[in-house]
Amino acid sequence: MGGKYRITGNTYPRMRRPRGRGRLILAATASVAALGLAGWGTMQLIDVFTGGDRKADAADHKTDCPTARPSTSTAHAKALPKPSKITVNVYNATTRSGLAKQAADELKKRGFAIGKVGNAPAEYDKKVPGPGVLLGAPSATNDSFPVLGTQLHGATPKTDARKTADVDLILGKKFTAFDTPKAAAAALAELAKPAPAPSC
Repeated sequence: MGGKYRITGNTYPRMRRPRGRGRLILAATASVAALGLAGWGTMQLIDVFTGGDRKADAADHKTDCPTARPSTSTAHAKALPKPSKITVNVYNATTRSGLAKQAADELKKRGFAIGKVGNAPAEYDKKVPGPGVLLGAPSATNDSFPVLGTQLHGATPKTDARKTADVDLILGKKFTAFDTPKAAAAALAELAKPAPAPSC
């Protein structure tokens, strides 16, 4: 080409655009973000290998731990009557003769007071499939029943409308013998043992 578009000399003009400020700002922002992300990642790795702030964790755990309260079972255990204060009526609901008398004699040896001894009333006679039934006033549920129940594992507690403090033990088909004195004593001691406070 000629005229004003003619190229002369050995140097050619550069045809790129001048750099704008926008690219410089964007590059600087990206660099700061990358450095911040790298620093945060480093702190996370340090926490992983050192266990983090253990003091803070311990403080949080201590705060979340519930305040220990007196156990209601402990209150009942302290109020439980001694066997000598419990009058037990022993009734036989099985076909084996003399069973009520034998059971009453054994309970007497173990310190219980014995009331009536005989055959079970018609509503229970030959109708108790388990080892026995503990029958008494509603107040006996947290009073006499737990103590007498330590002697015969599996006895079913039931309440009636009586106003007296005596308790009926109705022997059922699966009754063979009372729990051993050692097992019964251990169960009775467990009833009187305070419930442990929650560990934090």
